[in-house]
Amino acid sequence: MTSSIAAIHVAKKALGLDDDTYRAKMINIVGKSSAKDMTENERQKVLTVFRNEGFQPKAADRRADGRQKLTGKYAKKLQALWIAAWNLGLVDNRDDSALLAFVKRQTGIDHTRFLAYHDDATRAIEGLKSWISRSAGVGFGNTNGYDWLQKDGAKIAWAQWRKLYPSASLIVRPGFDAFVYRIIGAEVYLAAVTAGQWQMVMNALGERIHEQKAGQK
Repeated sequence: MTSSIAAIHVAKKALGLDDDTYRAKMINIVGKSSAKDMTENERQKVLTVFRNEGFQPKAADRRADGRQKLTGKYAKKLQALWIAAWNLGLVDNRDDSALLAFVKRQTGIDHTRFLAYHDDATRAIEGLKSWISRSAGVGFGNTNGYDWLQKDGAKIAWAQWRKLYPSASLIVRPGFDAFVYRIIGAEVYLAAVTAGQWQMVMNALGERIHEQKAGQK
């Protein structure tokens, strides 16, 4: 069970929803009655509604399913990069244990909470970024002259799109802009898309990439 499905089940219980009310609400939100049948983006929409209705996730140091979150000064950055690698189809295991194994290989340190020194953290972060850049063509630090590519999320989403549609180019982006607008629910200048919205786009494209990988096996 993924953490978002577990979180929805926790929210159902916390809000005191019976089965009929619970399923009716989900159908109203995303058109599906089961969290298992939803995409990750749809599950996040359901959770947003539940939070707006009063659901309070568990303590900040734990996930909604009760698992311990990664801790440490550099954990959030490393976790974001690892999820990006998963969304790009570079790794098959998005779990924290796989990230910790990568950190151990790069630094010899067992857990992100022990990454106290900048040099150790840089070795892990730059190692991960270099691998993503080399394997998926993500141009970290390079906008290619396009202001909408300033955010890392935009760079990763574009690399995902190129993986799905190799003929696409920055000059001719058939379908990309429309896809972004559909996922974020608004037509805005791409440079105005927020980091959180780019994450939604990356998650949606990640699902497509993993579906494609599964079909190739």
